[in-house]
Order: sequence, then C-alpha cells, then structure tokens
Amino acid sequence: MPDGVVIHEGSTDILVPKEHSSGGPGKIQGGVFFNEQMAFNRDISVMLLRSVGRDLTVADAMTATGSRAVRIANEVKGTEVVANDYSANAIPYIEANIEMNHLENCRASNMNLHNLFTDQAFDYVDLDPFGSPVPYIQSAIRGCRKKGILAITATDTAPLAGAHAPKCRRRYQSEPVRGYMCHEGGLRILMCTLARELAKFDRGMKPLLSFYADHYLRTYVQIEEGAEKADRMLSQLGYMQYDMDSMERSVSYKYDEVHKYGPFWLGPLHDQEFLRNVDPTGMAMEKRCRKYLDLWTNELDSEVFVYDVSELSSHLKMSPPRMADLLEALNSHGKASMTHMSPTSFKTDLPLESVKELFIESSPDRE
Repeated sequence: MPDGVVIHEGSTDILVPKEHSSGGPGKIQGGVFFNEQMAFNRDISVMLLRSVGRDLTVADAMTATGSRAVRIANEVKGTEVVANDYSANAIPYIEANIEMNHLENCRASNMNLHNLFTDQAFDYVDLDPFGSPVPYIQSAIRGCRKKGILAITATDTAPLAGAHAPKCRRRYQSEPVRGYMCHEGGLRILMCTLARELAKFDRGMKPLLSFYADHYLRTYVQIEEGAEKADRMLSQLGYMQYDMDSMERSVSYKYDEVHKYGPFWLGPLHDQEFLRNVDPTGMAMEKRCRKYLDLWTNELDSEVFVYDVSELSSHLKMSPPRMADLLEALNSHGKASMTHMSPTSFKTDLPLESVKELFIESSPDRE
C-alpha cells in the first residue's frame, strides 16, 4: 500500500497522498493529485447517478487517486466502474482504495483515455482534467453509449471568464464576456463547445445540471442521438450583447456588430424536474448540497443574463435593497429568482428599465 492518509468522504474511505491540496485549483503533490475541496464535486456525481434509476457502466477517465470512482462504486447501487488514469503513480492508490472498500464492481485501469474510449463505451463518462477539457472532449464523446451521460469539468476559469480572452479564443473559439456575467458566460461557452463537438457525431444533448462553484465549471448532459437532435441543439447556440457601462444586454442567434460575444449555449442549464428527485442524504457536504439543489431547482433557467445587486447599486448610485424585498418586487411584475452564481445575483424575465425602476423603489434610500 502506498504512503498516505485515509480520509472519510460520504460513506467511503479514501487513501490519498499525505501532501495534497485542500482548496482552490490545487496542485499535484506527492506524485498523485487530490483536492479535498472537490468533495462537493464528487458528492454531486454520486447524487445524480443515484437518481438515474438504472444500472450503469461508469468510466472515471482521469481518476488520480480513484476518489470519485470508488465513491460511485461504493455509494451508487448497480454500477460497474472503471477507475482510469494514465499515470502509473496513480494505480497503487486506486488499487488500495478498491481493496480498502471491498469493491468487486470497480477495477483500476492504466490507459491513455483516448485509447480507453476507442476500445470501450460506457453509460456514464466523467472527464475531470487538471485545466481545460478541450483536448479530451471528442474521445469522451466516443466513449459514451447511446443515451449515455457525459460529465465535464473545466478548471481553466480565467480564459472562460474572460480574464485571458486570447486563450479562450484559441481553446474554445469563443469571445468571452467580462463583468458580473463572466461565470455564467464561461459556463455557457463550455456547454457551447461540447455542443459543437457532439454535433460532429450527429448527437445532441439535454443538460441535466450545469454550474459554477469554487474554482471550476461543471456540466452534466444526457446524450441524444441523431441529426435532428443535433440540429435542434445547434439552434440553441448564439451571441450576446453586454455593455458593462449602460447595462444593456440582449441575445441574437446570429453574430453582428452589437452581439459580438460568444458563441454561447443559450438553452437551459438544468433539467429541473430531474433535479427534484436528487437526494443529498449522506453526502460529505450534505448541507451545501441541499443549498445548491434548492438554488438549481428554483433558478429561472430560461433566462441567460445574470443581474447583480452590486452592479445595479453602482450603476444607479443607490444603496442595494434586501434581496428578498427586491425579488418580491420583481416577482410581482414578472418572474425572478436567485442564481447559484452568487448570493447577490438574480435572474429575471423583466426588461432592464423595469429592473432599474423596481430596484430604485426597493432601495432603502427611498425611505
């Protein structure tokens, strides 16, 4: 057994290197990567797969210590899991974790993921690289069976959120947006990239859950088969206008001088009906999982744009109202909800001028 420490996550024991990351994007220490903060990310995988309701073959393509793979094998009934990593240093940890949890439904694999997905296909493919997923997306698509589920993480949030725009253009062929829309925009660029790759295989996608948390972006999509589904998916790609000074914003399904940001995925982020059946009981970060599930299932997912009370306060030179008061005012005239992107952000179907008027009416400065 390799040197390390055993941590308990969910209902699973995991052997990890003594030197490992505990937050942020993390870095490889001790030869094999492990980040404690990503327990929430792993919780979500377990919760979602429990809710699928059928037996699943699973590939964790870049598993490192095997933490996600062994949790799925141990905590999700009816799974057969391949815990794969290209690094030979990872294999002793994977094998130790399989043995320690007495798992007969999980096996270690030491393959280049491109070769793995040339040889085998799975009901669920998880792609969680260190950095950008772009070099691996096509292979992951090949590794997904019909009606399979594909989960992808991107930790290169700086390019996707527009801080390194040239890198975003190179990697994702998209013009990123800055300001309070940056993380929503980055998530929708990631989803747009996945959609364009799926279309090359005459496949479409139905988003189950897509979110921003901590230092990463994450999307889960169900694969849909056929050219018609692919075309329907591509019809949901488009461009944005977003002016940080005037706060003017709009979308277009065609590029023009006004709508210069994108392309983005303009469709829904989540399948909220599916998410209502997800149960976070027993997760490592159960309280946080419940909080986010509530946000995701109630988010006004049909709207692309995020507003932030700080943005409106600065623009209007007025003190911000209580979020509950503002949402009540917005919902009395249209639809509005909190968004998971930030505790100070919201979405609404009301036009900008109405949002401004209701913000002013709700501000404590009016009292």
